[in-house]
Amino acid sequence: MAKKVTDKKVGVLMGGLSSEREVSLASGEAILKALQEKGYDVVAVDVDRDAAEQLRKLGVGVVFNALHGTYGEDGAIQGMLDVLGIPFTGSGVLASAVGMHKVVSKVMFKAHGLTVGPYAVIGAKERGAVKSLPGDIGFPAVVKPCAEGSSVGVSIVTNQDEFDPAMDVAFRYGDDVLIEKFIAGKEIQVGILGEKALGAIEIVPKEAFYNYRAKYEAGMSDHFFPARIPDAVYRRTLEAGLIAHRALGCRGYSRVDFIVNEGGDIYILELNTLPGMTATSLLPEIAKGVGIPFSDLVEEILRLAVA
Repeated sequence: MAKKVTDKKVGVLMGGLSSEREVSLASGEAILKALQEKGYDVVAVDVDRDAAEQLRKLGVGVVFNALHGTYGEDGAIQGMLDVLGIPFTGSGVLASAVGMHKVVSKVMFKAHGLTVGPYAVIGAKERGAVKSLPGDIGFPAVVKPCAEGSSVGVSIVTNQDEFDPAMDVAFRYGDDVLIEKFIAGKEIQVGILGEKALGAIEIVPKEAFYNYRAKYEAGMSDHFFPARIPDAVYRRTLEAGLIAHRALGCRGYSRVDFIVNEGGDIYILELNTLPGMTATSLLPEIAKGVGIPFSDLVEEILRLAVA
């Protein structure tokens, strides 16, 4: 057996308190199994509000973070682990917080020369005064919470009658709602590992867009790796993914989501600092496409945390 990257007990953080709990459990179980197969001393930690005490009692020396959503990928758990002095996988406090907030990350992407589509932000205090879609966006549009993942609370609206209900749904998940112009094109996602863009995968959802079901139910979307775009555009998309990763100061790994239109223009949508690691997740699929088995991907992410 190859030399392990750490002899410390690895705690796989999963579950948690967010709307993405079930996805987190699926990611965590897959990671746990992979590390067990590699011979690591590893324990599952279903995180509650006493996470620090849980880790202390279990004697965890390094954390593999599989907590999606609020508290897990917004900088909260990262800050706690920093205070405890426990190394952990993935991005740190600042990159996690910025990556989780879709509007702040858009500002950063734009500042680094990436193309961002038209958007508007509506706060809870403005909700009552906003009765129609901002004029410079137009239909169709995408309405989503500013700080949720896994497409939770996301709607595509094609007319005014759909706008208000979509806003109501999005506001269930936070005090700020992001409204984006819908950009027609291919959904392309770039996987980043270490300081390298592994590749780009194309997603063709069988529903209106790449929603929660399409992401986590087998057979709800078709995947094409490598993405079916011209070679020059493919290379530029990989470069854009790496620029986004560095712009937010990400660490270890990430997944960057783009739309590429018919003219080859590349629009960045968002960056996920804690990509899913389930059986249908895209980063593992990209890694597999370039010859990296799932268990090796998991071990490399762990190595980057303790290096």
